[in-house]
Amino acid sequence: MNKDQSTTILVTGAAGFIGSRICELLAIRNLSVLAIDNFDPYYDVQLKKYRWNQLAKFDSIERLNLDLTDTGQLDDLFKTYSFNAVVNMAAMAGVRYSIENPAKYFRVNAQGFVGLLEIMRKHGVTQIVQASTSSLYAGLQMPFEETLDVRTPISPYAASKLGAEAIGYTYSELHGFNVTVLRYFTVYGPAGRPDMAPYRFAEWCLRGEEIQLFGDGKQSRDFTYVDDIALGTIAALEKRLPGFEIINLGGGGERTTILEMIEMIGQISKKTPKIKFLPAAHGDMLHTSASIEKAFRQLNWQPKTSLQEGLEATVKFHSTQLAQQVKP
Repeated sequence: MNKDQSTTILVTGAAGFIGSRICELLAIRNLSVLAIDNFDPYYDVQLKKYRWNQLAKFDSIERLNLDLTDTGQLDDLFKTYSFNAVVNMAAMAGVRYSIENPAKYFRVNAQGFVGLLEIMRKHGVTQIVQASTSSLYAGLQMPFEETLDVRTPISPYAASKLGAEAIGYTYSELHGFNVTVLRYFTVYGPAGRPDMAPYRFAEWCLRGEEIQLFGDGKQSRDFTYVDDIALGTIAALEKRLPGFEIINLGGGGERTTILEMIEMIGQISKKTPKIKFLPAAHGDMLHTSASIEKAFRQLNWQPKTSLQEGLEATVKFHSTQLAQQVKP
C-alpha cells in the first residue's frame, strides 16, 4: 500500500464483527484501508483472529495490532499515513459486562474517543463516522427517532456511548469536525459477537443444548443484518455530511420477539430448540424499534436483508466445519 495515499481510510476495531465487514466492503470498492485492532479478550480472541485473517485476502487492506487508547502509537500512525477519514468501531460492547466493568467502558468508549479526536485534530483530519447504539433509547417511545432525549442511559455501556456522542458534538462545534454518529440496532450475521443472542442461540440449537434465555422471550428487537449495517456505515462515510449528525441504522420494520427468532432458527436448522428460562437481566431493553427515515433521506440507505435470509446465512455459518473452528 502507498502510505501517502490521501484516500486511505482508518478503520478502528477492525477485527470486530461490524468493523471487519466494513473493511471488506471498502476493499471491494478499491479503497485503501488501514485496519487496526487490539484484540481485547472481552470475547474469544480466536473469533477476532478469524475475521482478521479474512482481511488478509485483500491487497488494499493493511492490518496493524494497535490499541486505540495508546495515544503515542496513534500519533505515530497519523504521522506515517495520510488519512482521508476515520471510521471508529473500536469500543467495549455489551450491556451486562459493562455493569461489572464500568471503568473500562468509559476508558475505551469515551476517553479513547477523546484521544482519537485530539490526534485527528493535531494532524488535520476532521471527517469521522462514529459507531453508537440503540441502547440509548431504553424506556422511550417507539419507533425511536434521533430527536428523542436520550439522557437517561440505564447501563454503563449506554452511558459511555452517550458520552462519546457528546464529545463528538463538542469537536464539531469547536474544531469544525464533521461527525456522523450511527446508532446501530441489534446487529447479527455470520461470525457475529458470541455474547449476542443470534450467535449463542444458533450454536446451542445446532448442538442440541439448552438455550439460556434471560426473561420470558417476549422482548422484541429490530434485528439488522451485518451487511446492511456495514453498507449504511459506508454510505455515511461517502456522503461526508457536514457538521454533527445522528442517524439510526436499523431494520425499520416490524419487531421480532426473541421467541419468534428462536423458532425461526429451529426451523432453519431443522432442530427443536430447548429453552431454559432465566431471570431477566438488569440493563436489558424490553423492546427496540428504529425510525430509519433520516437514514433514507440523508444517506439513501435502507436495509435489504430480511430476517429469514439473515438467519439462514447465520445458521449456515454455524453449521460448517469453519464455525466449529472459530466458535468460543
